[in-house]
Amino acid sequence: MTTDIDLKALVRTIPDYPKPGIMFRDVTTLFGHPSGFRVSVEKLVTPFREQRVEAVAGIEARGFILGGAAADRLHCGFVPIRKKGKLPHKAIGQDYELEYGVDVIEVHEDALSPGEPVLLVDDLIATGGTAVAAVKLLRRLKAEVVGAAFVIDLPDLGGCARLAEIGVPCHTLVSFDGD
Repeated sequence: MTTDIDLKALVRTIPDYPKPGIMFRDVTTLFGHPSGFRVSVEKLVTPFREQRVEAVAGIEARGFILGGAAADRLHCGFVPIRKKGKLPHKAIGQDYELEYGVDVIEVHEDALSPGEPVLLVDDLIATGGTAVAAVKLLRRLKAEVVGAAFVIDLPDLGGCARLAEIGVPCHTLVSFDGD
Protein backbone atom coordinates (compact mmCIF):
# COMPACT_ATOMS: atom_id res chain seq x y z
CA MET A 1 0.00 0.00 0.00
CA THR A 2 1.36 3.39 -0.96
CA THR A 3 1.33 5.91 1.88
CA ASP A 4 2.79 8.86 -0.04
CA ILE A 5 -0.55 9.84 -1.56
CA ASP A 6 -1.56 13.52 -1.23
CA LEU A 7 -4.67 13.19 0.94
CA LYS A 8 -5.28 16.94 1.01
CA ALA A 9 -5.58 17.00 -2.78
CA LEU A 10 -8.35 14.38 -2.56
CA VAL A 11 -10.54 16.61 -0.37
CA ARG A 12 -13.01 18.65 -2.42
CA THR A 13 -13.57 22.25 -1.36
CA ILE A 14 -17.03 23.70 -1.93
CA PRO A 15 -17.14 27.49 -1.55
CA ASP A 16 -20.08 29.19 0.15
CA TYR A 17 -21.62 25.99 1.54
CA PRO A 18 -23.73 25.77 3.64
CA LYS A 19 -23.70 29.58 3.68
CA PRO A 20 -21.69 32.41 2.11
CA GLY A 21 -18.12 32.69 3.33
CA ILE A 22 -17.77 29.02 4.35
CA MET A 23 -15.28 26.80 2.54
CA PHE A 24 -16.80 23.35 3.05
CA ARG A 25 -14.23 20.53 3.13
CA ASP A 26 -15.91 17.50 1.54
CA VAL A 27 -14.29 14.16 2.37
CA THR A 28 -16.62 12.13 0.16
CA THR A 29 -14.12 12.51 -2.70
CA LEU A 30 -11.40 11.13 -0.43
CA PHE A 31 -13.68 8.25 0.61
CA GLY A 32 -14.38 7.47 -3.04
CA HIS A 33 -10.68 7.15 -3.89
CA PRO A 34 -9.64 3.55 -3.06
CA SER A 35 -6.05 4.33 -2.09
CA GLY A 36 -6.98 7.62 -0.44
CA PHE A 37 -9.56 6.00 1.83
CA ARG A 38 -7.32 3.07 2.73
CA VAL A 39 -4.32 5.31 3.49
CA SER A 40 -6.47 7.73 5.50
CA VAL A 41 -7.78 5.00 7.77
CA GLU A 42 -4.32 3.50 8.19
CA LYS A 43 -2.81 6.88 9.11
CA LEU A 44 -5.67 7.62 11.51
CA VAL A 45 -5.02 4.48 13.56
CA THR A 46 -1.21 4.32 13.35
CA PRO A 47 -0.51 6.39 16.52
CA PHE A 48 -2.91 4.21 18.49
CA ARG A 49 -1.68 0.76 17.40
CA GLU A 50 0.61 0.41 20.40
CA GLN A 51 -2.07 1.57 22.84
CA ARG A 52 -4.84 -0.50 24.29
CA VAL A 53 -7.99 0.47 22.37
CA GLU A 54 -11.06 -1.68 22.90
CA ALA A 55 -13.56 0.49 21.03
CA VAL A 56 -13.73 3.23 18.45
CA ALA A 57 -16.49 5.81 18.87
CA GLY A 58 -17.56 7.54 15.66
CA ILE A 59 -19.61 10.73 15.45
CA GLU A 60 -22.56 10.73 13.05
CA ALA A 61 -22.34 10.57 10.09
CA ARG A 62 -18.92 10.59 8.41
CA GLY A 63 -17.37 9.42 11.68
CA PHE A 64 -19.34 6.19 11.19
CA ILE A 65 -17.54 5.50 7.92
CA LEU A 66 -14.08 6.25 9.31
CA GLY A 67 -14.79 4.82 12.75
CA GLY A 68 -16.02 1.49 11.45
CA ALA A 69 -12.94 1.10 9.28
CA ALA A 70 -10.66 2.20 12.15
CA ALA A 71 -12.30 -0.31 14.51
CA ASP A 72 -11.69 -3.04 11.95
CA ARG A 73 -8.01 -2.09 11.70
CA LEU A 74 -7.62 -1.98 15.47
CA HIS A 75 -9.53 -5.27 15.91
CA CYS A 76 -12.04 -3.77 18.29
CA GLY A 77 -15.68 -2.78 18.53
CA PHE A 78 -17.46 0.30 17.19
CA VAL A 79 -19.73 2.65 19.15
CA PRO A 80 -21.98 5.10 17.28
CA ILE A 81 -22.49 8.59 18.68
CA ARG A 82 -25.74 9.83 17.14
CA LYS A 83 -27.98 12.83 16.99
CA LYS A 84 -30.75 12.92 19.60
CA GLY A 85 -33.54 10.40 19.14
CA LYS A 86 -31.76 8.12 16.65
CA LEU A 87 -30.66 5.30 18.97
CA PRO A 88 -33.15 2.47 19.63
CA HIS A 89 -32.14 1.60 23.21
CA LYS A 90 -31.82 3.71 26.36
CA ALA A 91 -29.31 6.48 25.70
CA ILE A 92 -27.63 9.34 27.51
CA GLY A 93 -27.19 12.72 25.86
CA GLN A 94 -24.81 15.65 25.91
CA ASP A 95 -25.62 19.19 24.80
CA TYR A 96 -23.23 21.19 22.66
CA GLU A 97 -23.38 24.66 21.21
CA LEU A 98 -23.97 25.40 17.56
CA GLU A 99 -23.49 28.76 15.90
CA TYR A 100 -27.20 29.49 16.47
CA GLY A 101 -28.47 27.30 19.27
CA VAL A 102 -27.83 24.00 21.01
CA ASP A 103 -27.93 20.41 19.78
CA VAL A 104 -27.62 17.04 21.52
CA ILE A 105 -25.64 13.89 20.74
CA GLU A 106 -26.34 10.54 22.36
CA VAL A 107 -24.79 7.16 23.01
CA HIS A 108 -26.36 3.97 24.36
CA GLU A 109 -25.95 3.93 28.13
CA ASP A 110 -24.47 0.41 27.96
CA ALA A 111 -22.14 1.01 25.00
CA LEU A 112 -18.93 0.95 27.03
CA SER A 113 -17.71 -0.45 30.32
CA PRO A 114 -16.02 1.64 33.02
CA GLY A 115 -12.33 2.03 32.22
CA GLU A 116 -12.72 0.78 28.65
CA PRO A 117 -10.17 2.53 26.40
CA VAL A 118 -11.87 4.23 23.45
CA LEU A 119 -10.65 6.23 20.46
CA LEU A 120 -12.90 9.02 19.15
CA VAL A 121 -13.00 9.38 15.35
CA ASP A 122 -14.59 11.88 12.95
CA ASP A 123 -13.83 13.38 9.57
CA LEU A 124 -13.08 16.96 10.62
CA ILE A 125 -12.39 19.06 13.68
CA ALA A 126 -13.21 22.76 13.58
CA THR A 127 -14.15 24.52 16.83
CA GLY A 128 -14.22 21.19 18.65
CA GLY A 129 -17.72 21.64 20.08
CA THR A 130 -19.04 18.29 18.91
CA ALA A 131 -15.81 16.46 19.77
CA VAL A 132 -15.66 17.93 23.29
CA ALA A 133 -19.33 16.96 23.80
CA ALA A 134 -18.52 13.42 22.59
CA VAL A 135 -15.62 13.17 25.05
CA LYS A 136 -17.87 14.34 27.89
CA LEU A 137 -20.44 11.75 26.87
CA LEU A 138 -17.87 8.95 26.77
CA ARG A 139 -16.48 10.01 30.13
CA ARG A 140 -19.97 9.95 31.63
CA LEU A 141 -19.90 6.24 30.73
CA LYS A 142 -16.58 6.18 32.63
CA ALA A 143 -14.69 5.16 29.50
CA GLU A 144 -11.04 6.15 29.09
CA VAL A 145 -10.71 8.38 26.01
CA VAL A 146 -7.19 7.58 24.78
CA GLY A 147 -7.28 10.05 21.90
CA ALA A 148 -9.19 11.59 19.04
CA ALA A 149 -8.39 11.22 15.34
CA PHE A 150 -9.62 13.33 12.43
CA VAL A 151 -8.77 13.44 8.75
CA ILE A 152 -9.04 17.25 8.60
CA ASP A 153 -8.07 19.96 11.08
CA LEU A 154 -9.09 23.60 10.75
CA PRO A 155 -6.42 24.82 13.21
CA ASP A 156 -7.48 28.47 13.17
CA LEU A 157 -10.75 27.41 14.84
CA GLY A 158 -8.96 25.78 17.80
CA GLY A 159 -10.67 22.39 18.10
CA CYS A 160 -7.54 20.36 18.80
CA ALA A 161 -6.48 22.89 21.42
CA ARG A 162 -9.87 22.47 23.14
CA LEU A 163 -9.37 18.70 23.23
CA ALA A 164 -5.85 19.13 24.62
CA GLU A 165 -7.28 21.33 27.40
CA ILE A 166 -9.43 18.42 28.55
CA GLY A 167 -6.58 15.92 28.31
CA VAL A 168 -7.35 14.27 24.97
CA PRO A 169 -4.53 13.96 22.42
CA CYS A 170 -5.65 15.03 18.95
CA HIS A 171 -4.29 13.37 15.81
CA THR A 172 -5.05 14.84 12.38
CA LEU A 173 -3.88 14.04 8.84
CA VAL A 174 -4.25 17.32 6.93
CA SER A 175 -5.02 20.90 7.81
CA PHE A 176 -6.60 23.81 6.03
CA ASP A 177 -5.56 27.19 7.44
CA GLY A 178 -7.86 30.19 7.44
CA ASP A 179 -11.09 28.21 7.61
